[in-house]
Amino acid sequence: MTKEEFIVELNKDLEWEYAAAVQYVQHAATITGAQYDAIGKELLIHSNEEMIHAQKLSDMISDLGGVPVVDVEERKVSSDSKTMLEQDLGGEELAITRYKERVAQAEELGEYGVRRVLEDILMDEEEHRRDLLSTLGR
Repeated sequence: MTKEEFIVELNKDLEWEYAAAVQYVQHAATITGAQYDAIGKELLIHSNEEMIHAQKLSDMISDLGGVPVVDVEERKVSSDSKTMLEQDLGGEELAITRYKERVAQAEELGEYGVRRVLEDILMDEEEHRRDLLSTLGR
């Protein structure tokens, strides 16, 4: 993998982070049901963390000589609270897969500082997945 290819992938991750932040805000505002009261507040925390990830990715991309994108990946909405959480979980699963790939690529490129920041983001995404799995009773 070249540095330029790595930047392309980081920019795609950035698009997903923007989209996740927006989706979490929308879901937090529209989720209903007593069993989901606690997760509604947690979704806003997740949204804020996704924006922090976006900032970290933007800094990485810029530091590597690229230009951070402003595009947002398409996200899904639903009127069903459980479906919303399933959509959020799907996004976290994708993020975990992508960040595991990115960590390995950063290692391959000798970008150890970048790898460390990506590992921190990965840990946050894994925590988000645990929160969602717990709420979904899994």
